[in-house]
Amino acid sequence: MEAFLHDLWQLITEPGQLRENLAQIVETLGGPATYAMLGLIVFAETGLVVTPFLPGDSLLFATGAVAATVESVARERGVEPAINVWTMSLVLFVAAVVGDAVNYHVGRFIGPVAFDGRFRWLKKQHLERTHAFFEKHGGRAVVIARFVPIVRTFAPFVAGIGSMTYSRFAFYNVFGAFLWVGSLVTAGYLLGGLPFVQQHFEKVVLGIIIVSVMPIAWEWWKVRREKKRSEKATAAG
Repeated sequence: MEAFLHDLWQLITEPGQLRENLAQIVETLGGPATYAMLGLIVFAETGLVVTPFLPGDSLLFATGAVAATVESVARERGVEPAINVWTMSLVLFVAAVVGDAVNYHVGRFIGPVAFDGRFRWLKKQHLERTHAFFEKHGGRAVVIARFVPIVRTFAPFVAGIGSMTYSRFAFYNVFGAFLWVGSLVTAGYLLGGLPFVQQHFEKVVLGIIIVSVMPIAWEWWKVRREKKRSEKATAAG
C-alpha cells in the first residue's frame, strides 16, 4: 500500500515525468494496481470539484503510449503484457462516467441548499438561467468540456446545480467519456512510439490540450459576436 501511495503521489506531482513514472509503475506494481491507480486519478479529476489540477489529457495519452511499449516488449519476450490497452481503456471509461455522475449529483444536492435565499449573492434567477442554458446547450457543453482541462471538472457540477435532467446528462456523459478516453488513449497508443513524440512528449501533450481548448474558444467568440450584434441592433433601434 505504501508503494501504491508513493507512486500515485509521483504521478500527480511530477507531470514532466508522467510517462517515465507510469512505465515504472507498470513494471513494479503490475496491471491490476496500475488499473486501480489510473482509474482513481480519472475519477477524482472528473468527480471531485476540488481536484481539477489532476492530470487528465496527458495521463490518457501517456497511458496509451506506455501500453503500446509494454505490449511491444512483451511480444519480443514471448510473454503476456502486464497491461492491456482494451482493459485499461474500459477502466478509464468507467471511471470517467462514474466521476461525472457523482459530480452531477453533488451539484444537484448542493444547488437547492446554496440557492434557497440564505446567501444573498447566490440569486435563484441565476440557477434558473443555468438550467435553461444546459437544457438548450447542455449536451454539447458536457461533451466539449471533456476535452478542456479544469472545465471538465466543473461542467457536471454546474449541470447538476442547474437541474439539467439526469437522463439527458447521462447520455452525453457516456458519449463524451467514450470520445475523450477513446481518442486520447488511441492517439497515445498509435503515436507514442514515434521518435519525435518520444523526444517531445510534453510539447505534444500541450499541443493536444491547445487543440482541445479551441472549440470552447470558438464558442466563446461566437457568443461575443452575437452579443455585440444584439447590442448594436438595440442601440440602432
